[in-house]
Amino acid sequence: AETESVLLPMVGKTGRPRTTLCLSSQVGCAMGCTFCATGQMGFTRSLTSDEIYEQAARFASELRARDERLSNVVFMGMGEPLNNYASVMEAIEVMRDDKGFGLSARKITVSTVGVIPRMRTLTRDAPGTCLALSLHAPTQELRQKIVPTAKAYKLDDLMMVLDEYLASGPKMKTMIEYCVLGGVNDDETCAEQLGELLRGKEVIVNLIPLNPTDTPAGHVPPKPEAVQKMLEILTRRFGLFTTVRHEMG
Repeated sequence: AETESVLLPMVGKTGRPRTTLCLSSQVGCAMGCTFCATGQMGFTRSLTSDEIYEQAARFASELRARDERLSNVVFMGMGEPLNNYASVMEAIEVMRDDKGFGLSARKITVSTVGVIPRMRTLTRDAPGTCLALSLHAPTQELRQKIVPTAKAYKLDDLMMVLDEYLASGPKMKTMIEYCVLGGVNDDETCAEQLGELLRGKEVIVNLIPLNPTDTPAGHVPPKPEAVQKMLEILTRRFGLFTTVRHEMG
């Protein structure tokens, strides 16, 4: 069984280099999102905390040899991190304690498609850790078509627990991930519904134009002008801090 972890070199707002490491938490994924290649390959097993940490340790060692350091770690690779909760929490604790990383909690982000019970315990078990919520749709009806687990974790409940997370501490950084699918969730109505859903919430909306893969659903990337229109609606009409994901390959 194999997993993938990816090192993403970037340039920060100050012009200084930033290096983000994207980690996997499982081999495959059981969540079954229709646009996700990992979700369509099925679930094999969860990684141990040692296997998760080893991904980070190898890259950190390579960076130190170049007199560089990791800037951020994101659990956005293969798998649903909150379905491998104990191992992910243990790996985060080790990374925070390891002086070779030098990472504070706010430099670590855990992504989830919305495992509500574990979202509620995240602030207790990994205080200060950032949350990224993979939303992908502004309504329950649409979300459960492309994110099958939405049938179990309803959108209204998800928004309630998001509010709880945002209220759990000062400046809790939360990203809303929205994979933009051509002809599915990329029109102006979807943008307005998303804006209403997130109105007043201190979140960062990250629009992610689909990077096409051989998934059975056959989704296609959105047109650039559709993404731009969504960006304009969310920022100008609803005042939401919104970015468009830069494609790294």
